[in-house]
Amino acid sequence: AEVDALDKDVPVADLATLESWVTEAMAQTRFLLALTVTFAGLALVLAVLGLYGVVSFSVRQRTREIGVRVALGASDRDIRRLILGHGLVVVGAGIVLGLAASLALTRIVSSYLVGVTPTDPVTFAGVPVLLLGVTALASYLPARRAAAIDPVQALREE
Repeated sequence: AEVDALDKDVPVADLATLESWVTEAMAQTRFLLALTVTFAGLALVLAVLGLYGVVSFSVRQRTREIGVRVALGASDRDIRRLILGHGLVVVGAGIVLGLAASLALTRIVSSYLVGVTPTDPVTFAGVPVLLLGVTALASYLPARRAAAIDPVQALREE
């Protein structure tokens, strides 16, 4: 109506709002973002399951050692701290290597980032905190199970 009011001889085609133009222009970026978030979430779930499996296997392999520790006076808290510490050391090394690789590869991903710098401090601080929290959660169940080991039963096994 506005174009028609200004000049009736101007042909009008492909009218759209600015919002729809921006939405269309950002469609590929949004798709890539959704895909990245989906695969990152899947990777986090697989990492948690893998870490839980490794820590559980480690606890199972160390049942006799844990039984000896309990028999010699280690408290439940000491055993939980031992198992949680083992998981956190492994993930801590992974975090250090991951941060180094992330810093090295920031140029490659910078073209996909919108509104965020490649070395965003919130991301570089938040992801390690998230991974440490997930590690503590994945290691807690095996640690709790290890703390409940009966020393007599553990020494009779194997």
